[in-house]
Amino acid sequence: MRHSIRIAVGPVQFRIGSDWAAPIAALERLYAGYPQDDARPAEATVRLFAARPWRRWVRPSVHIGGDFVVPDALPLPLSMGLLAAEMGMNLQVALGWRRHMLLHASAVARDGRALIMSGESGSGKSTLAALLGEDEWRLMGDEFTLIDPVGGDAFAFPRAVSLKNEAIAAVAGRVDAARLGPLMAGTPKGDIRHLIPRADAIAAMHEPARPALLLFPRFGGGTAIEPMGEGEVFVRLTEASTNYVALGEAGFAALTRLVRETPAFGISYPDSATGIALVEQLWAETLK
Repeated sequence: MRHSIRIAVGPVQFRIGSDWAAPIAALERLYAGYPQDDARPAEATVRLFAARPWRRWVRPSVHIGGDFVVPDALPLPLSMGLLAAEMGMNLQVALGWRRHMLLHASAVARDGRALIMSGESGSGKSTLAALLGEDEWRLMGDEFTLIDPVGGDAFAFPRAVSLKNEAIAAVAGRVDAARLGPLMAGTPKGDIRHLIPRADAIAAMHEPARPALLLFPRFGGGTAIEPMGEGEVFVRLTEASTNYVALGEAGFAALTRLVRETPAFGISYPDSATGIALVEQLWAETLK
């Protein structure tokens, strides 16, 4: 394609091509600190293209393609080209990655142990992970957590964190403005701004961590902690995994081990400060 970049995020080497320069320039800024080995073969390919030649210039609209596609996906305006690129990266991993069991979950690590947080969009897991990653935790990722189907360790996928709506202000006040991407207002998911993970998190993105705690956060309402049984956790994580079925017996074994070996809780909290306090409390109690 006319413009391209290669980016390594965790174990995944991306090749991203675009009919326009702007999305690639935005990616170059967000991922400047990530490995970009042009000699390494790509495991995932993303294409940002115009469905018709004149759509490059006249009301330009960005279609997302690559190794795997969603046929009925609607295009995005060029002003949201960075969002299209990020969606394409997530899509290729969600549909095509088989080396690990994928969980749609955020994760942070401390002292070689991982805290994994799973929940629906808006549950607050990305915000909690981003805020914890600015303190004494290593950010492993806000979109996917990769579980080794053989050994059970968690591996990082620390792409730029997608902050949405109120989370933007909550995080922006705590980080250098140079680590924030452009504000994209009025996207299909609301306002979005990306946070570049700390350099130490990127440098350590190939270091595994042993799962030690599973949390299912719920932002809003009163403060509560609810222990969760293995059956409920197993069902929730099968729903959160994009390749559990494709992995077959290996996926079942990996998920069974994760659920049996890792304490799990649901937490509710009215604000981020309370959420972080609950995380720290449960972490301290679990690792006594």
